Amino acid sequence: MAKSHGNGDPYTPDAGSDVFEVEMYDLTLDYKVATNRLAGEAMLAIIMLREESHIELDLAGLAVSAVRVNGHKASYSHKHARLRVKLARAMVAGTHLVVEVDYAGKPAPRKSRWGRIGFEELTDGALVASQPTGAPTWFPCNDHPARKSRYRMAITTEKAYHVVANGIPAGHTDHGGRRTWRFYQDIPAATYLATVQIGRYREEQVDLGGIPGALIYPPHLRRRVKHDFGRLGEMMALFEDAFGPYPLAKYVAVITDDDLEIPIEAQGMATFGANHADGHHGSDRLIAHELAHQWFGNSVTPKQWRHIWLNEGFACYSEWMWSQASGAESTDALAEHYHKRLAGLPQDILVGDPGAVDMFDDRIYKRGALTVHALRRTVGEKTFRALVRSWTHEMRHGVADTEEFIAHAERIAGRSLRPLFQAWLFQTRLPALP
Repeated sequence: MAKSHGNGDPYTPDAGSDVFEVEMYDLTLDYKVATNRLAGEAMLAIIMLREESHIELDLAGLAVSAVRVNGHKASYSHKHARLRVKLARAMVAGTHLVVEVDYAGKPAPRKSRWGRIGFEELTDGALVASQPTGAPTWFPCNDHPARKSRYRMAITTEKAYHVVANGIPAGHTDHGGRRTWRFYQDIPAATYLATVQIGRYREEQVDLGGIPGALIYPPHLRRRVKHDFGRLGEMMALFEDAFGPYPLAKYVAVITDDDLEIPIEAQGMATFGANHADGHHGSDRLIAHELAHQWFGNSVTPKQWRHIWLNEGFACYSEWMWSQASGAESTDALAEHYHKRLAGLPQDILVGDPGAVDMFDDRIYKRGALTVHALRRTVGEKTFRALVRSWTHEMRHGVADTEEFIAHAERIAGRSLRPLFQAWLFQTRLPALP
């Protein structure tokens, strides 16, 4: 019998499993802000991918009190952030199971080579920043980017706080001094894109060119938020024209009362710090970047982390597109600028397979964007537009890798583009711009 282990992704070898997929996460969470105490009941609808007598879930820093499989108490062990659940017998591929996990504790970010990630307390509230392996800090999961699932969440906390999570709000109910918020996400999403945000927020509905949107922010930041996020509709129109229809049901921007080092992407939403709403459009490029991720990363998700340039290259290039559309520097000027900057940095990274340590290196973002620009210059505007729009359409809500993108680009262009991608993605030396 094959041994179950975290073998889903070479960059995160201790996370994820190829033994099963989760079709639905049904999460019932009770969170006390004042004491940072989380009690959770997770019901996972699982389908086995190969025969196995146990499964392993990712769960970090929280204590498990009970596990049930198809309603029956199951034996389990929990150590090193892996919850190993014994099945009644070896289950063949295609078997459907319902696994329930009761757990609780004080959620906290987990240490990783990329910093502290996961569930984190704010000054007055909480947020989740899971990329790439922070999801297990708040729910048991199969934490692999390609294992996309649907989600149902019911989150209870004190009535003074506003709760935001992925998907469509399904109302809230009050009981005493507490309130339960419900959400349903029926579009498949990777675990690193599942999130919950809690704070003393005001929610304001906005129309993003026919796409439902919402701004969620502390009331005292209203003027700055309204000013700095007032161009979201224009960004949405630009990206829909360039990339195709917005792939999700709505878009939500959460602005916390705390400063954040960087914004946080999630399925159908993004979270920004108070410092990203300075009242002077100082974070326009970041706002554009996070919106573009809804096409690149969230709808089309990488099969493995080594393909992360498909997320970040396009999102970074979208910053340049917005710059040009808003009357600032053109894509050509920005490409020349960042090409010159990269030429002065160490050229020791493969964008197409950077390794786990460097997967979030800024050179992946900038050289990834330059790869997109080089492709655009090589194939011409008409073909580039057709190539990108057909890619987001054909791969909508799916998973993809670099080889698939190259094959798609060559099919739409009607010629070989292998030398172009080889130079930009799989050689360390920086090529000249076409």
